[in-house]
Amino acid sequence: MSRDGLARWHAYMEGGSDPAILSDLLADDAVFHSPVVHTPQVGKPIVMAYLVAASHVLGNDRFHYVRELVDGNEMMLEFVTELDGIAINGVDIISWNSQGKISDFKVMVRPLKAINKVWEMMAAQLAAAKA
Repeated sequence: MSRDGLARWHAYMEGGSDPAILSDLLADDAVFHSPVVHTPQVGKPIVMAYLVAASHVLGNDRFHYVRELVDGNEMMLEFVTELDGIAINGVDIISWNSQGKISDFKVMVRPLKAINKVWEMMAAQLAAAKA
């Protein structure tokens, strides 16, 4: 099941980050852990908002995964990208429930300069989405 989930996640990322596909991937009670927000974000609508914003901010033509670790229903995907000349290295840690839906999604980003840039651009993207 985890390999199927991984394939569906890659299809979402490589296929233009279609929100309808993302919606199908997420459990209703999904939880998102942001690298810049200290409290977990709970529920499909808010998790969708964060992941759609992240796909717009990080999912440029420089984004790609460089390593994958899969253990049952858990996976860690290391990524690299660049924003405004700042190299970004990060990790997506994804847990899948027994129905094959994402139940937990954690993003970690380094270095500090990259975190600051991601925070700035994510805040702008989330504000634009609310408007």
